[in-house]
Amino acid sequence: MDRVVARKPRAVGSGLAPRFVTVHGYRRAYLRAGRGPALLLIHGIGDNSGTWRELIPALARNHTVIAPDLLGHGASDKPRGDYSVAGYACGMRDLLTILGIERVTVVGHSLGGGVAMQFAYQFPARCERLVLVSTGGVGPDLHPLLRAATAPGAGQALSLLASPPARRVGSVVVNALRLAHTDVGRDADDLMRVFASLEVPTARRAFLRTLRAAVDGQGQAITMLDRCYLAAGMPSLIVWGEHDGVIPVEHARIAHQAMPGSRLEIFPDSGHFPHHADPARFRAVLEDFLATTSPASHSDRQWRTLLRSHGDEGHEPHPAAEAARQRGPGGTSDPGLSGR
Repeated sequence: MDRVVARKPRAVGSGLAPRFVTVHGYRRAYLRAGRGPALLLIHGIGDNSGTWRELIPALARNHTVIAPDLLGHGASDKPRGDYSVAGYACGMRDLLTILGIERVTVVGHSLGGGVAMQFAYQFPARCERLVLVSTGGVGPDLHPLLRAATAPGAGQALSLLASPPARRVGSVVVNALRLAHTDVGRDADDLMRVFASLEVPTARRAFLRTLRAAVDGQGQAITMLDRCYLAAGMPSLIVWGEHDGVIPVEHARIAHQAMPGSRLEIFPDSGHFPHHADPARFRAVLEDFLATTSPASHSDRQWRTLLRSHGDEGHEPHPAAEAARQRGPGGTSDPGLSGR
């Protein structure tokens, strides 16, 4: 039986202490704070719950905030297991069930955005709202280094690159990119922090399994665009940095067009981590979204109607989905989707 494991708390950042729960035999770490309607904050690949540290105290004033370390990340166990997006979504459901939380607003960054979308798709009755931050899962475009990491032999190369001497060289390179005001350079500190976590072999193997479950040499292999019509009635917010060097901001506009009734916020001076570049604005945007939208109410009948309407022979695909399918990695799409 899954059980909550009592462990001595260890101080983290703003005074939050990680908690641990055993799910299916594996230890999962998470942060929890506050009371009220629940917020589930899901980090990106190679990252951990600490990415939300600066935001949690303010959000916890009016909400129960749950920020887990995904399996294979942070202080959670790193087994040889299922690191698919669907597997992560099931893990979030099981964690929430153990914690006695039935419904949540899901906030996901990067890979966490893909997990958030999959959670809303697999368990719509448990999702009240959806917040996607520089999310994966829109189109194939992705930074070339992440595509290269899926190639055979990349594990050995990553092992060498994650060693302390190589990281010191990498830090010099990344700092040079920052001084040159490149898009990747905007996220230098965060990218080096994530990369440093890969020095641990189990974390490195989990990173590669996670990446290869969603990405191949041509870029992101999973897209939400074929199912985004199911978001009708689900309050949705999309947040992106204008200078995202990991996943292009064009994906924000594609997702916004494809998701009925969604809101779009593009931070002009941010990269891949807009919640770090401008945490005050991010918190204000999120809190306004929470205050001005009502939780979604799931209807099996409506869900069935939506599925049937898009399953009819001859149904035209959504323009954004069709544009993404026709565009190769690094290519361009309809200029109308990339306008300001």
